[in-house]
Amino acid sequence: MNIVEKAAQRHTVKAFDASRKVPDEIIAQLRMLLRLAPSSVNSQPWHFVIASTDEGKARIAKSAEGGYQYNVSKIRDASHVVVLATRAHADEAYLEAVLAQEERDGRFVNEAAKTAGAGARKLFTDIHRYKLKDVAQWYEKQTYLALGSLLLGAAALDVGATPMEGFDAEILDKELGLREKGYTASVIVSLGYSGAEDFNAKLPKSRLPVEQVFTDI
Repeated sequence: MNIVEKAAQRHTVKAFDASRKVPDEIIAQLRMLLRLAPSSVNSQPWHFVIASTDEGKARIAKSAEGGYQYNVSKIRDASHVVVLATRAHADEAYLEAVLAQEERDGRFVNEAAKTAGAGARKLFTDIHRYKLKDVAQWYEKQTYLALGSLLLGAAALDVGATPMEGFDAEILDKELGLREKGYTASVIVSLGYSGAEDFNAKLPKSRLPVEQVFTDI
């Protein structure tokens, strides 16, 4: 089955089978997909918290217990839950850390290439820091690129997934100590396998017509 067929079969799981766990080797692949996700100027402004235990999932579920009660079971009954968090600020220390990692990984053939790479990242970062003043939103867009990689990767590996924005980020940030690390929660993804009550698994996928979505020029 090709990747398009996998995408066509993918659906948001509405009820998980709490008795089924995603194998460790598959979770390891999904972790790598998150780490390898693309980001603008390789900014990688994210941090991922993965809960695999009942205790860990309960901590994340606290953020849905208020006005998002409908998401509690999707968190507690999942095999694994991923919190995708985003850096709140673009500070110089972080930019230097990314540059240093690129150098360790052999990204620069010479000092000129290193200077060019650092300059390109600073150029775009400064546009969002000082001109557009939207660095938090720009960074969150990068986190959503990682989300897309995770969802498509899960589908390719026959793992069900449920992305959720229905949670209290302030509660979750406090519970996981994210703000102390310079991050804030953007989206939660539950991973696992459909349960008997997953009505969405039986419904056909619905998308706008091809001619409405695409323009060829």
